[in-house]
Amino acid sequence: MNNAIEIKNLCKNYPSFSLKDVNITLPKGYIMGYVGANGAGKSTTIASLLGLIKSDSGICLIDGKQMSQMTKAEKSGVGVVLDECNFPETLTWKQVDKFMKKIYHNWDSEKFTSDCIKWNLPEKTQVFKYSKGMKMKLSIAAAMCHGAKLLVLDEATSGLDPVVRNEILDILLDFVQDEENSVFMSSHIISDLEKVCDYITFIKDGRIIFSAEKERLTEQYGILRCSNSDFEKIDKTAVIAFNQNSFSTDALVHRSRIEGDYIIDKANVEDIMLYYMKEGK
Repeated sequence: MNNAIEIKNLCKNYPSFSLKDVNITLPKGYIMGYVGANGAGKSTTIASLLGLIKSDSGICLIDGKQMSQMTKAEKSGVGVVLDECNFPETLTWKQVDKFMKKIYHNWDSEKFTSDCIKWNLPEKTQVFKYSKGMKMKLSIAAAMCHGAKLLVLDEATSGLDPVVRNEILDILLDFVQDEENSVFMSSHIISDLEKVCDYITFIKDGRIIFSAEKERLTEQYGILRCSNSDFEKIDKTAVIAFNQNSFSTDALVHRSRIEGDYIIDKANVEDIMLYYMKEGK
């Protein structure tokens, strides 16, 4: 099995929201960024993947199995990090170490201790005195130290300062260096995803807009800059969305569909997301 995650035709209906035919594939050894506005369906997708909610239809596989079909040992291969630290706040990381030993038979106490020291987590300080960045590092250390081959992070870098976010991104890059470990991370901080992700999946209003290699995305799309009169001549099937003032137009376009001598700048991931958010405008 070459895929860390396979989500096929996932649907989940709520009174005010629906997840519709979500399809995502993450090959082993890579990092995928899952991005979308608040309420787009990111957390619902992750909860379905982890078996925390029951989907209406479709299937979610981790290393070829649904979470409900996994043995306890197989489940320990999945590390989960949410946007809040869920350890009892009166514990120190030394006490977290002892606590986790009782839960996971393959708990790597030596690695956990090494990571906590390397990431400057104070040994005798209780969790409630930690900064948010320290709490997130503790959560990631714990997620990685029970034999995890897949890390699933839901808005783990949200609310952190840029220095700590960069430190965490470096941790994730180190995690996938052996080409067997994988990361699936949701975030609304597009710049973070652009730094570390091999694949980008974009969800809007419960539907996947695209899921592709980051490099392919930036090659496929461009920012067209032209006069309003020239824009009127453009094949509108090539245009995703545009900004227009009295004199000129900037538009996100499919490069291959534009004919003629026009200025088309390279689009980064953030450009693509922002234009897709206002698709057609």
